[in-house]
Amino acid sequence: MNDIKSIVKNQNIFFSKHETKDVLFRKAQLEKLLDTIKTNEQDIFYALKLDLNKSAFEAYETEIGLVYEELKFMIKHIKSLARRKKIKTPLMHFPSKSYKYQDPLGCVLIMSPWNYPFQLTISPLIGAIAAGNCVVVKPSNYAPHTTSVISKILSVFKDDYIAVVQGGRDVNQELLNEKFNFIFFTGSPTVGKLVMEKASKHLTPIVLELGGKSPCIVDKSANIDLSAKRIVWGKLLNSGQTCVAPDYLYVHEDVKTELIVALEKYIKLFFGDNPETNSEYPKIINKHHFDRLSNLIENSGNVIGGISNPDTLQIAPTIIPNCDWDSLSMEDEIFGPILPILTYSKIEDIIGEINARPTPLALYCFTTSKTFQKQILTSITFGGGCVNDTIIHVANKNLSFGGVGESGMGKYHGKESFYTFSHSKSILKKSLKLDINVRYAPYKSKIKLLRKLF
Repeated sequence: MNDIKSIVKNQNIFFSKHETKDVLFRKAQLEKLLDTIKTNEQDIFYALKLDLNKSAFEAYETEIGLVYEELKFMIKHIKSLARRKKIKTPLMHFPSKSYKYQDPLGCVLIMSPWNYPFQLTISPLIGAIAAGNCVVVKPSNYAPHTTSVISKILSVFKDDYIAVVQGGRDVNQELLNEKFNFIFFTGSPTVGKLVMEKASKHLTPIVLELGGKSPCIVDKSANIDLSAKRIVWGKLLNSGQTCVAPDYLYVHEDVKTELIVALEKYIKLFFGDNPETNSEYPKIINKHHFDRLSNLIENSGNVIGGISNPDTLQIAPTIIPNCDWDSLSMEDEIFGPILPILTYSKIEDIIGEINARPTPLALYCFTTSKTFQKQILTSITFGGGCVNDTIIHVANKNLSFGGVGESGMGKYHGKESFYTFSHSKSILKKSLKLDINVRYAPYKSKIKLLRKLF
C-alpha cells in the first residue's frame, strides 16, 4: 500500500541533505539504472508483449533502445551540463563576473502513460536524476506488467530517493494533492487540464506532454510510393497508439487514388492479409479503447480494412478514404490504427484549416518542393515533426521534444531533459577592488554617462 504523504516527506528530508547535488552521485545513479535495465531487459520485452503485444523489434526500437540512448548521452555529458557556466557581463557592471548555476528542483513527480509505458516513464526519470532531484514515479495502471517491471527495476533505489507509486485514479488524485517542486505529466489533454489545475494550488511548475490530431500532408510533388511506406510505418507503430502518430492525411486531390493504392500495398507487405491475427502486430491496450475504435469504424461509412479480433484486441489497419472536417473521425485524436483522408487543392486551404483548430503535437509534410515545404513549416504552429518521414524526430536526442498550445508545454530529451528538471540560477559576482560611483545618488549631471554605459 502506498503511503504517499510519508514518501513525499521522506524525499524532501533526503533532498535537504544535499547528497543528490553531488554530480558524481548523480552519475553513479544513472550508471546503476543502466546496469539494472540491462539485467532486466528480457522481463521488459515480455511485459511489453503482454501489455501491448509489441514484438521484440518494436519494443527495442521504440522503448528500450531510446532509453539506452538517453542514458548513455546523460552519463557522458552530465559533468558538462552541471558545470557552472560563465556568462558575458555588460561594461556598465565593471568590474564583475556573471555565472549560471543549474540547481535541482527538489522532490518531483513523474506521471507516465500506457502507450509507451517503459520509455515514457524512464526517459524523463533520466533527466530528473541527472539534474539532482528526488523522484516519485507514477506509471500507468493500464500497463500492469510493464509497471511491475519498472517497480522491480527502480527498487534498487531507496524510496526516499526514487519511489514507485502504483494504482488508479484515486492514487493519481492523492498524488496531485501533495505539494511537489515539479510535475512532469504525459497523457491526454483532458487529464492534463486536471494536473494543471491541481498544480496551480501550490504554484507548482509543470511540463505537460499531451497530444492532438497531428496532420500528415502529402503534396502532389511527393514521392508517393516512399511516402506511403513511411506513413504506414509511422501510423501503425504500436497499432497507432502513439501521441505523435499521423492522425489524418491531408492529400492533394490529384494523387489521392495513387496514394491509397500504395498505402494498401504496404499495409499488406508489413502485416499480411490478416493483420488482426498477426503475432507481431500490436493490440489495443484494453477493451474500452477497442470498443471505442470499433465504434468509430462502424460509424464511418465506407472503409478499407478495419476487421477486428475481439479475442486478441487487435484491429486491422483502417483507411477512411472520404472524410471532411465534419466527419466523426475528425472530432478527436484517434489513437488507433485508423487513418482518415482529406483532400485539398490549394495550400492556403491546408494552412487555414489546421490553424483554425487546436495546435497539433506533430506535423508531417511529404513534398519535393522547397517552396511548399517552407510555406507549411513557417505558416503552421505545431510541436515538432518531419519532412518526408514520420515519427523519427522523436528519436533524435539532439532535438528537444514537446508540444505547444493544447498539445502541451515544456520540452525534454537529451540536454533539454537536464534543463527541464533544473533551475538556471543567475549570479553576478562584483569585485571589491573598485567601486564606480555613477549609480549612486546624487544623480546630477550623470545621465549622459549613464546613457553611454548602457
